[in-house]
Amino acid sequence: MTKLFGTDGIRGLANSSPMTAELALKVGMAAGHAFNRGKHRHRVVIAKDTRLSGYMVENALTAGFLSVGMHVYLVGPLPTPGVGMLTRSMRADLGVMISASHNPYHDNGIKLFGPDGEKLSDDIQQQIEDLIAGDLTACLAEPERIGRARRIDDAKGRYIEFVKATFPKELTLKGLKIVIDCANGAGYEVGPTILWELGAEVIQMGVDPDGFNVNEACGSTHPEALCARVITEGADLGIALDGDADRVIMCDEKGQLIDGDHLMAMIAARWHQTGELQGGGIVSTQMANLGLTNYLKRLGLELHRAKVGDRYVVEMMKEKGCNLGGEPSGHVILSDYSTTGDALIAALQVLALMLTDGRSLSKASRLFDPVPQVLVNVRYASGEPLEDANVKDAIANAESTLGEKGRVFIRKSGTEPLIRVMIEGESESRIRELANGIAEAVSATQKPKLATG
Repeated sequence: MTKLFGTDGIRGLANSSPMTAELALKVGMAAGHAFNRGKHRHRVVIAKDTRLSGYMVENALTAGFLSVGMHVYLVGPLPTPGVGMLTRSMRADLGVMISASHNPYHDNGIKLFGPDGEKLSDDIQQQIEDLIAGDLTACLAEPERIGRARRIDDAKGRYIEFVKATFPKELTLKGLKIVIDCANGAGYEVGPTILWELGAEVIQMGVDPDGFNVNEACGSTHPEALCARVITEGADLGIALDGDADRVIMCDEKGQLIDGDHLMAMIAARWHQTGELQGGGIVSTQMANLGLTNYLKRLGLELHRAKVGDRYVVEMMKEKGCNLGGEPSGHVILSDYSTTGDALIAALQVLALMLTDGRSLSKASRLFDPVPQVLVNVRYASGEPLEDANVKDAIANAESTLGEKGRVFIRKSGTEPLIRVMIEGESESRIRELANGIAEAVSATQKPKLATG
């Protein structure tokens, strides 16, 4: 069996291996068995985003968990961080989010959370994979121990109140006009509600999910429409979520985008000023811009780099004693409030510091100039492209060309068959040329070689 878990759970094309109903059934059985600890009646919380295939995956997972004796609590569409929150608050043994995050509707995925509301470690994920590869019939419960399933109607309300409680009580959003794009995903109800209940005038986008339009030309991966709407509405700012609302990208009143690096810089600077920042810095990944590193250095703070993936960021935050971390893509992890990236909590923190300073978002957010960065994704079908001699030569050439004035970072995607090429340096044209050279070398590994002789 090939490895199931990537950087963010199990993910793939719905109704194709590995994202089939059969696999979801086995995941429920294996994960349920792994977390059957003690004699109490065990429980699991299951949420999802708005993909059509979510119904199939939800029912298969439910059957798997019930068959090994776990009670199942179904909450319907809810942001991923809401699963972590509910798992803890309901004293559940396990939490599950059915989502492929920022991917199109035809993909889906399974993210698992432990009783602490945090994503599972590599070791526990491997235990679950080993169980799936074996004989699961030994995990089945006796007839009288089969679990029950029920729906939790107040899950959205619980999460809404939880998020609102992270916003300073002395502040209000009254007088702000905010455009929010919910990506037709898991945050389509709770996002606008939170902003409205805190006093904002809310203009909604991406709030009409039909099973097929999640992330389609909307949300944090396609923020162009949001930026345009902020301008036409004369709004104060815009907020874009991804399909499961654990990522956020914002734009200011001028329609200029503010990515995860800039959001973290804003929060880090404020928390450093107020004494709330812990660990003497923040945690991000190899994808974080050098400009963020340089800005934090000027404040006397350090940027720790973890492997790509928010659960690795969380692990390093614990190791370094930090309470702020994230990724340029918009995962912003505020461990004082949440166990994983939470788009809405992060956005509220930015709004709070903007209101406290009495400045527009355009003035509050431009804390550093990013170093030019080029990202190129190369799809591959087989083999290990990064082990190819020509690819290694292209990478070595880029590194020697840039020296200490740039950075080269190449990795395999943990969720898709892609090689991700990232290069930073002083000259955008030069780093693009170098990135394209590496991409061409990777592509060449997929072409049949002519026979000789």
